[in-house]
Amino acid sequence: MMAQYLDIKMRHRDALLFYRMGDFYELFFDDAIAASAALDIALTKRGKHAGDDIPMCGVPVHAAENYLHMLIAKGFRVAVCEQLESPAEAKKRGSKSVVKRDVVRLVTPGTLTEDSLLDARRHNYLAAYAEVRDKGAIAWVDVSTGDFHVMPCTPVQLGIELAALDPSEIVVSETILPELAGLVSDFEPRMTPLSRSSFDSTANEKKLCDLFGVATLDAFGTFDLPEVSAMGAIVDYLDITQKGRLPLVRRPVREAISNSVRIDAATRRNLEISQSLSGHRDGSLLSVMDRTVTAAGGRLLDRRLSSPSCDVALINARLDCIDFALANTGLANSLRDALRAVPDMERSLSRLGLDRGGPRDLSAIRNGLTQAMAINGELQGLNLPPLLSQQVTGLGGHETLVDLLDAALVAEPPLLTRDGGFVAPGYDDDLDEARTLRDEGRGVIAGLQVDYANQTGITSLKIKHNNVLGYFIETTSTHAQKMLSPPLCEVFIHRQTTANQVRFTTVDLSEMETKIHNAGGRALEIEKRIFETLTTAVLEAAAQVRDAAQALAEIDVTTALADLANSEDWSRPEVDSGRNFDITGGRHPVVERALRRQGGESFVANDCTLSAGKDAASIWLLTGPNMSGKSTFLRQNALMALIAQCGSYVPAKSAHIGVVSQLYSRVGASDDLARGRSTFMVEMVETAAILNQADDRALVILDEIGRGTATYDGLSIAWATLEHLHDINRCRALFATHYHEMTALSDKLTGVENATVRVKEWEGDVIFLHEVVKGKADRSYGVQVARLAGLPDLVISRATTVLAALEKGQMESAANPKAVIDDLPLFATTPPPAPKAAPKESVVEKKLAEVIPDELSPRDALQILYDLKALLAE
Repeated sequence: MMAQYLDIKMRHRDALLFYRMGDFYELFFDDAIAASAALDIALTKRGKHAGDDIPMCGVPVHAAENYLHMLIAKGFRVAVCEQLESPAEAKKRGSKSVVKRDVVRLVTPGTLTEDSLLDARRHNYLAAYAEVRDKGAIAWVDVSTGDFHVMPCTPVQLGIELAALDPSEIVVSETILPELAGLVSDFEPRMTPLSRSSFDSTANEKKLCDLFGVATLDAFGTFDLPEVSAMGAIVDYLDITQKGRLPLVRRPVREAISNSVRIDAATRRNLEISQSLSGHRDGSLLSVMDRTVTAAGGRLLDRRLSSPSCDVALINARLDCIDFALANTGLANSLRDALRAVPDMERSLSRLGLDRGGPRDLSAIRNGLTQAMAINGELQGLNLPPLLSQQVTGLGGHETLVDLLDAALVAEPPLLTRDGGFVAPGYDDDLDEARTLRDEGRGVIAGLQVDYANQTGITSLKIKHNNVLGYFIETTSTHAQKMLSPPLCEVFIHRQTTANQVRFTTVDLSEMETKIHNAGGRALEIEKRIFETLTTAVLEAAAQVRDAAQALAEIDVTTALADLANSEDWSRPEVDSGRNFDITGGRHPVVERALRRQGGESFVANDCTLSAGKDAASIWLLTGPNMSGKSTFLRQNALMALIAQCGSYVPAKSAHIGVVSQLYSRVGASDDLARGRSTFMVEMVETAAILNQADDRALVILDEIGRGTATYDGLSIAWATLEHLHDINRCRALFATHYHEMTALSDKLTGVENATVRVKEWEGDVIFLHEVVKGKADRSYGVQVARLAGLPDLVISRATTVLAALEKGQMESAANPKAVIDDLPLFATTPPPAPKAAPKESVVEKKLAEVIPDELSPRDALQILYDLKALLAE
C-alpha cells in the first residue's frame, strides 16, 4: 500500500495527498506533519519506512469539506485520491492485491465549487496572464458559475486588473513569474506557475475550439495571440485539476480596457469598496449598498462596484431601470418577495456539470426556474425600460424542464444521491415496485418478530440488523438456552454469542433479508439512473438556465438599489461624457450609517464642485484641522463617482458627473515592512503611480502629501505634486493639506480653488462643524485636537508655549528660523502647574443651595430671583 501511496505522491509533490482508506482520508510523512499542524488534529504513526516511523493523520470522509476549507484558506493545495474499486474487486486479482486508487481532483483556491468552501455573495475567480511578442492579456473564469472573460493587459496594468478581480488563484508561465513578482507583489502568494507548453497559443486555440465544440473562435470575437494563450492556459489548468472533466463555462467575453474605471489596489483599500481596512465586509461600501436577496444578485453588485462602467449609455440604462422600480414600488416589492425564493442556480449547474452535484442541485434548478417564470408573468404587458426588457427575455420558456423536474423530484430532496428517497412516488413504476417490496419487507420483519416471540414465549426477543450479520434474532443469554434446546433448535440457527446476548437466524429470515436487500439496492440503483437522466436534461438546457439566472440577478440588483435609494434618500445622478463634477448635499454612506447606529447623530452634507473647461484642471485645495472631516469629504466624493458609474443612485441631493476614467486615492498612513518600505516610502510610491498614470479624465484624492518627512521637504513635494496635477495630468482632484503656505497657489494656478472645513473655538476648545466652504484655514488646531485625545495638561501647556514662540519667530525672523529654536528652552524642565485653589463659595451660590424648587410657589420663586439680583448688585 505504501508503495502505491509514494507513487501517487511523486506525481503530486506540490499538494497534500488525501489518500482514501475506507471512511477516512489519510495523510502520511511530511503531508501529515503539515496537515496536523494546520488542522490542529492528532499526529500518529503507521509502520516504518527506511527504519523510521511513518507520521500519519486522517480526517473522516463525511467531514472532509470542512477540513478542505481550512487547508485552502491557509494556502495549501489538496490532491484527493479515491478508491477506484471495492476491496472485494481487488481480492479477485489476488488475496494481497491493493485496492486501485488515483487522484480524481486537485482542490485549489481557484477551482472550488462546493457551497461550504465558497462565499455565496462573491465570485471566486481563477485568472491567467500571458505574454506573446511583448503583448499581454489576462483571462479569468469563475468555475462555480461559468463566467469566462478575457482582455488585453500590459504588465503595468496587471496590478490594477488583479485588484479589480481579486482572484483566488493566478496561473502564469514559469518563465515570466520572476519578472511579474515585483509588479504584482500583493498577489504573488496566489500565483501558480505552469510550464510554457500550457501557454502555447496555437495549441490553445484548438483546446478552446474543442471545449466549445466549434471549428473556429471567430464566432466569439476577434482574439489576439496573448488572449488565446491566456484563455487556453485556464482550460489546460482546469483539465489538470479536474482530471479531464471540464466544467461548464460560458463562451468567452472579450472586455475592453476603456469599458471600466481603472482603480488600483491602494485606492481600493483606502476607499474600502468591498472590505474595510480591517479586512472585513462590514464597514465597507458594499455592506451598505447590498440589499440584494439572492446570492447571484450579491455577486453581480460586488462586480459592478469593483469595476464601475465608463459606458454612459449603459450607466443611464441602468438608472432608467431603477427609475422604473421606484415608480412601481408595489411591483418592485412583489418581485423582491419572489426573488427571496430563488436558489443559486449558477453554482448548482456548475456542480452538476462537474459530476459533483446532488438532488438538491436539481431541486435548486427546478425552484429557480419556477420563480423565473412567475416573475416573467408579473412583468408581461408592462412598458419596461429597454435594458429591463432585454433581461426579461431569459425568464420564460422553461415549462418542459420544470415539469420534468417537478414530476420527478420530491419537494425537499436529500443532500446526497446515495441517500436515495429523492424521486417522487408515481414517477417510475419500477422504482415504486422496488420500494413497495423494500418497505413491505420491513413490515414482514416486524411481523416475524411477533411470530417468533409468540413461538418461543420470549417477549423480549428482537430482530435487529448490522452490516456484518445482516438481520438476526437477538435474545438474552438466559432465554437463549430455550432456543438452543429441542424443538426450537430445529428452527432457530445459532449465529453468534456476545457477552450478554445470543444471536440466531432462521431460513425464513434469511430469505426475507435477501428480498429486502435486493429491493433496497435495486431502488437505489433506479434512483441513481433517474438522477443521471435528469442531470443530462438540465445540462442540455444549461444555456437557458444561465440566461434565467443572469436575468434574475439583474432584476435583483435593480430592485435592491431602488429600495436603497428610496429608504436612504439617494438621488439619480446626471452622468454624461463631459468633465463636470458637481455634487450638492453629498454624504458618505458608510459614515452616515455608522453615525445612525451610534445614536442617531446626523451626517453633515457638503457640496463639491470640480467642474472645469474642456482641457483644464479643476482642483480643490482643502485645509482645516485634523478630525474635522477632510478625509471623509475626500472619500465621499470619490465614492460618489464610483457609485454613479456602477449605475446606482447616489447619496446626495443632486449630482452631475462627467465620466471618470480613473480613480486614485492616496489617503492614510501605513508602512510595508515586509518589503522594507517606510510609511513615507509607501506614500511616495503611491503618489508616483498617480502622477505617472492619471489622465485628464481621472479623479484624484490626495491627503497630506509629504507629511512623512521634514517640514520643508514635505512642503516642497506637496507643492510640486499639486502643480503636476494641474499642469501635466490636468485632472479633477481634491488635495487636502496642513501646509497652509500652499493656499497661495490659488493665485498662481487658474484651476485651483481653496476650500476649508469650518471649526469654532470656544473657551480654548475647538468645535468641529464638518462644513466645507470656500476659503482657507490659517491654523491646524493640532494642540486642541491633542487635548481632545487626552494628552497630559503639562504637554498641552508646553506645546502651546512652543507653538506661540514658533509662530512669532516665523513672522519676525523668517529668514533665520534656527534663531527662534535657539531662543526656546526646549529641554528645560517645566514643573507641573500648581493646582488651582478651590474658589470660595459666593453668597449667591449659598443662597441657591438653600432653595428647594419643589416647595416654592410661583410668587416665592419670583421673589428669590429679585433677591439674587439684589445680591449681585452689591
